[in-house]
Amino acid sequence: MANILVIDDKESMREGVAQVLIRMGHEAFTASGGAKGLTIYKRESIDFTITDLKMDSVDGTQVLRHIREQDPDALVMIITGHGTIEVAVEAMKLGAFDFITKPFPPDLLRSKVERALSVSQMRRRNVLLEAENEALRADIDAKFDAIVGESPAMQRVYKTVRKVAPTDSTVYVYGESGTGKELVARAIHQASHRAQGPFVKVNCSALAETLLESELFGHEKGSFTGAHKRKIGRFELAHNGTIFLDEIGDISPSIQLKLLRVLQEREFERVGGEESIKVDVRVVTATNKDIKKLVSEGEFREDLFYRLHIIPMTLPPLRERRGDIPLLADHFIRKLASRTRSSVEQIAPKALEALQSYAFPGNVRELENIIEQSLVFAEGDTLVEDDLPQFVLSGPRRDTLVLPQGDRPLPEILEDLEHQLIVRAFRKASGVKTETARLLGIKTSALYYKLDKYGIDEAILEG
Repeated sequence: MANILVIDDKESMREGVAQVLIRMGHEAFTASGGAKGLTIYKRESIDFTITDLKMDSVDGTQVLRHIREQDPDALVMIITGHGTIEVAVEAMKLGAFDFITKPFPPDLLRSKVERALSVSQMRRRNVLLEAENEALRADIDAKFDAIVGESPAMQRVYKTVRKVAPTDSTVYVYGESGTGKELVARAIHQASHRAQGPFVKVNCSALAETLLESELFGHEKGSFTGAHKRKIGRFELAHNGTIFLDEIGDISPSIQLKLLRVLQEREFERVGGEESIKVDVRVVTATNKDIKKLVSEGEFREDLFYRLHIIPMTLPPLRERRGDIPLLADHFIRKLASRTRSSVEQIAPKALEALQSYAFPGNVRELENIIEQSLVFAEGDTLVEDDLPQFVLSGPRRDTLVLPQGDRPLPEILEDLEHQLIVRAFRKASGVKTETARLLGIKTSALYYKLDKYGIDEAILEG
């Protein structure tokens, strides 16, 4: 039901329109002139106004102006005679929603009213949705406390989390060790409608195949030697919440098949069990491996890859966002103060310069470890250069190529080193592509291909 105001100086027209509206199930407020109508409009919560154009004293055009001044989105329909259609068109230019020409049948009036109220309802819904979205964005921002960074690369990460958090889509996070993949997964969970549910983490590389299957899906008593009682798996524990599968690239083909079924049908059986267990779980996976390469080599199921790769995210290594090091250092100083019983409140410029010059093969996790070690030995309220570990002062510099960590295939290591070389040349050339190509000794066309391949753009200059 809507509140509709009818303004017309002719009683028969005014009451006739009101009766049609009442039969439609709406509340009708009537006024015999523009001034009285505006008084009612200010007093009542009016959803739609229907006003005659030609009236003494305050006419329909003036009514329209006054209402639009109070509410630019207000919907007003003009009633006009045949001889004043041109004036009605002018009223449309002033913001009238529609006009109707006398005489008009009840069906035409009903259709125009329904159309107007549909638009009004849609506008209100959009306003509510925008308010909800603003509240959601603010809530998501509050979940970013543990993720620190203002660089363009991190802004892209935040934007993706804001977009994906309200959904149930599967998220695939790629990043080197120590870049904060678990923090991102937790932020997605905490900013989602599943935030009150569990967040369950599984490190897929830490367990043998048989143990991992039991860990993920559980097992029944007596299903294998040592299974003395039923075990509830991590997928069951994560019901109505989020499960974070870290190092997903390390799972075996048999577990890949079982995981594919969970993603497709949202059900599974415990090891040694026959009962199908249904779960409502949001899946976030992470890896530091090139899963596409594993797929091409036949080591990872292609159908599972596409099930996991719905929303891909890439976390930048710390060497590609060095502008965030001061923020991260300050964050860790405050975070670790209690644990280290440190009175340090700030970091000296020389110490900060040394940190920004270091290569950070271990990424953000390594920076946190360095800050913790430094706080233990620091004296006073300022962390100085001499407080830093010696390997930071004498270790690999920011321009040193960092050998990728882990047991990775040689082609993957070569790609990583090529990526680092291109970034170095791109920065040295200040983003000028022809100069970058010259420094690398390759054609400009080849450079464009590699920039696109590795996702390198001008934003990296600010890192």
